[in-house]
This record gives sequence, C-alpha cells and structure tokens, in this order.
Amino acid sequence: MQSKKKQPKVGITALYCRLSRDDGVEGDSNSVANQKKLLKQYAKEHGLENTRYYVDDGYTGTNFNRPGFQKMVEDIDLGYISTVIVKDLSRLGRRYDTVGYYTDTYFPDRDIRFIAINDNVDSDEGENEIAPFKNIINEWYAKDISKKCRSSYRIRGSIGEPLSQPPYGYMKAPDNKKKWIVDPEAAQVVKDIFQMALESKSNETIARILQERKVLIPMAYWQEKGFRRGGKVTQPNKYRWCKTTVTKILTQQEYCDDIINFKTYSKSYKNKKRYDNPKENWVIFKGVHELIIDRESFELVQNLAVKTKRRTPKEDNGEKNMFCDFLYCADCGSKLWYHTNTVNKEIHYFSCSNYKKDTRGNCESRHYIRADAIEQVVMLELRRLAKYLESHEDEFAELLIKKTNADMTAEQKRLETILSQSLYRNENVTALFSKLYEDNVSGKLSDEMFMELSHKYEVERMELKERIQDCRERLAKISEMEQNKDDFIKAVRKFMEMETLTVPMLRELIDHIDVYEREGGKKNYTQRIVIYYRFIGFLELPTSEDENYKVNTRKGVDVEYIPTTKTA
Repeated sequence: MQSKKKQPKVGITALYCRLSRDDGVEGDSNSVANQKKLLKQYAKEHGLENTRYYVDDGYTGTNFNRPGFQKMVEDIDLGYISTVIVKDLSRLGRRYDTVGYYTDTYFPDRDIRFIAINDNVDSDEGENEIAPFKNIINEWYAKDISKKCRSSYRIRGSIGEPLSQPPYGYMKAPDNKKKWIVDPEAAQVVKDIFQMALESKSNETIARILQERKVLIPMAYWQEKGFRRGGKVTQPNKYRWCKTTVTKILTQQEYCDDIINFKTYSKSYKNKKRYDNPKENWVIFKGVHELIIDRESFELVQNLAVKTKRRTPKEDNGEKNMFCDFLYCADCGSKLWYHTNTVNKEIHYFSCSNYKKDTRGNCESRHYIRADAIEQVVMLELRRLAKYLESHEDEFAELLIKKTNADMTAEQKRLETILSQSLYRNENVTALFSKLYEDNVSGKLSDEMFMELSHKYEVERMELKERIQDCRERLAKISEMEQNKDDFIKAVRKFMEMETLTVPMLRELIDHIDVYEREGGKKNYTQRIVIYYRFIGFLELPTSEDENYKVNTRKGVDVEYIPTTKTA
C-alpha cells in the first residue's frame, strides 16, 4: 500500500543565514551569499515556496539576541512562518542548550518544520539522534575559537597593536588600519576642551560652551564624516554635549601619544559584556602616535579633576575664584572651599572644608582667609620671585640646582638598581618561556601544564615590562630636572610680562598653597601661607629685614606682607 504524500505547509519558508568573524576561519563556504544560494536552491528543489531571508551578518552564534533571528522568532509567534531552513545547526547557534530548546521544544510546539541541510536534519523525518551531539561539538568549537581569539588578542595587545577604536580626535590611517593619525578638526576641539579645563571651567560649563558654539557631538561628527563607528546618535540634538562626554575626553591618556590595551575584559565566550579592568592590568605603550595634548597639560587636568569635586556655584555668587583648588588647610590637609558672604555679596572668602563647626569635620580651626587678601599676597610673592630672578639670575639658578641635587642623586641610584634587577629577571623569564615551548613540542610537557606555566610567566613578564618602563620614565624625569628648572624660570619670566594674575599662569607656576590659622586678635592678626611651586616645591628665597609690603585690599583694611621662611 502506498503512503500518502505529505502536503506542504502553508506559510513563509524562512531561510536563516548567520555569519560571524569567527566563522570566517572555515572559509568562504559560510559566506552569507553562499548560504543564501544554498538555501534558495534547496527550497526550490523541495517545493518550499514563499521564501524570505532572515540574515545576521557579523553576529556570534553564542548569543541569540540577534536582530535577524529575533525578527524570525517574532514572525513565528505571529503565525507567519511554517518552515525554517538553515545551512547547518551551527548557523542556528553554538550553544547546545539553547539550540536544543528551539529544535526540540520551540519549533515543535508551534508546528514549525526545521531543516538543517548539511546535518541531514529534517523534523518532518522524525528525531535525529546525532543532532544533540553536533550541537555540543558546535559549542566546543565556539569555545575553542574563543580561546584562540583571546590568545591572539592578548598577543596583539602585548606588542602594542591598538585593540580599540581611535578616540575622538584621531582616525585610522588610510594605508594602515592599525595606526592612528590626528584628525585635525576633531583634535582642535579636544585641545579647546583641555584649555578650558586648565582655565578651571567645570565639565558642565565646557559642555555648555561647546553646545553654544554648535560643535557636533563625537557620534554625530563621525557619522557626518562617514567614519564607521559602532552605536547610534541617541541624542536628538547633535550639538548637545553631555558632562560625561567631556569627562571621558579629559581622561583619555591616548591623547598623550599612548596606546592603552586591556582596559576592559569579558568573563567568558558566552558573556559578551565588557567589564572595566583594574588599572594595574592595563598595558601602556608610549610614543606610538602623534600627540594632541602634551603630557604635562594632561597631568595638570587629572590633578585638577581629583582636587575639584564641588557643587556648581550659584549664579548670584559670581564667577568661580581663580584660587579655587589651589588652597589647602595646613593643619588637616583638606581643601579650602570658596564662599560668598550671605549678607554682603561683595565679600568672598575661603575656609577649611573639614572645619568641624561648619561641615561636622574634625579640623579644629576654620582657616578663614579673604579672597582679595590671598590674591594680593600671592601677587606680591610672585613679584618678589621675579625681582630676585631679574637681579640675581645666577644665584637663582644655583638655588634651584642645590634644592634638587641631593634628592635626585639618591632617587637615581635606587631606580637604577631596580631597573638592573628587572632587566636581568626579564631575560631569565624569556629563557624559561622558550624552554617551556621546546618541552611542549617534544612532548616532555603536557599542553595543560604548558598553558598554566606560560600564563604564569606571561603575567610576570608583563609586570616586569611595566616596572622597567616605569623606572625608565622616572629616570628620564630625573634627567629632565634641568629642563624643569628652565621651564620654571621661563614661567617666572612670562609672569614678569603680565600685569594681572590668570588661572593658566597660576597652573604653570604653582602646585598648591597651604593656609595656616590666624594668630592674634580679631583686627590685628598674622596668618602664614606657604606657596609650593611646580617642579620644585617650597622655595626659600633670601630676605632682608626691611623687605615688608603693605597693600590696601579694601576700604579701611590694610594687609602687611612679611616674606619669611617655611620654618619661621
């Protein structure tokens, strides 16, 4: 007796294609074009009509949150699809548990015929006993490919090849995709942002200024220039900069000509989410490409960001004072906060942020100092510095040399010892790694033990590399002390040409200022401040007994400035 011929099901025949970068290692047979051709031909030969392609090009098989796949599932749930055809089970996915759910539960429950051509799977022909094993093999393949990719990723990152997209301000070189070159238009915006930060403008203020200038946000800029970058413009206003975008730009060390690899990591091949890596696990390569921001300015901005964590001042309190983030309590080390008198808005002052009566801190004294007074005193001290340089240039230079020579010699000796030891150990580790490889090839050492030991030596090698680089950088800085001295003198000379103080000038000359508590009565009192200059710290200049200055800071109030030493 003849069996009845099965009637084709009515509905869409879904031809599902998937390709990821990892699948590319299997050759061109897995290309989307070849998959489409194979599926179309199979459908035609077997009388499966009303075909529609669902494609995921560039999506991993370990994750089922793919747009093409999700659209197909949506159409299945709506009852549009009757048959699903794939080239093989690995095209559906590479997680045996999830693939098994779809083939054994999801498709049958919805009366969907499922066909995997190369694996000889057709649900209309009954269960395929081999399919579960093939799903496991497909997942093993994904795990193995992930392991190889991670190893390749680690090797490329360890030799200085950039593993991330170039940040805003750079672009890939047309002739070498692994090299970053400066994008002049965006780089100028980056320079403007850093300049505004050096002028003590807050990140919110910088964002507002960029918006007022109608500067495109990075994503909108890349899209307008035709640069291929992931993501989409979620901000409807393409000129509306956010504080977080400004913050990210100001913290990108890559602008100093560095490449930083391994800033993030993923936990497994099944979990594609990226997690922040601790800074000690970063691998930094310096001097790789053209810089946009000099390292000195970058470090200044980072120090300013650490020191500056304050609320945005109220508009009726006026502009932020230039000495914000410079003044510190000499007793507890806390920053002095800037205030405006609530009754008289013309009075501005600083006080300890840790004062117990104002902020429930633990500092015993308020360390109150008027803003106009500190400005006058610092101006007088800088003028005295400039005058001494002008009158005694040789003595001034000798003073700077004497201050740094003793510490410099001791530090140089210490660093040279560490560097020598690290270089010697690095050679030993390299030799040990080579021997491990030879033993593994000859069969003396198992693959598992080779992977474990090689990982151990690789971690130590990276630590040694970082230590060697750090020592060399510190030694270079010591050798640049003479240049630092010259830079300091140059900054003082620049001040001599200016009539007023500016924030950039303060940043160029001064690191911070310690403010002590007042001594004496309410009207006649003394208050000591100590200025620490950049590069050299506290500088004790020779003084004469009659070298006192009086300035009128406001009506009826005179400030007498008496130059003294740190220990006076």
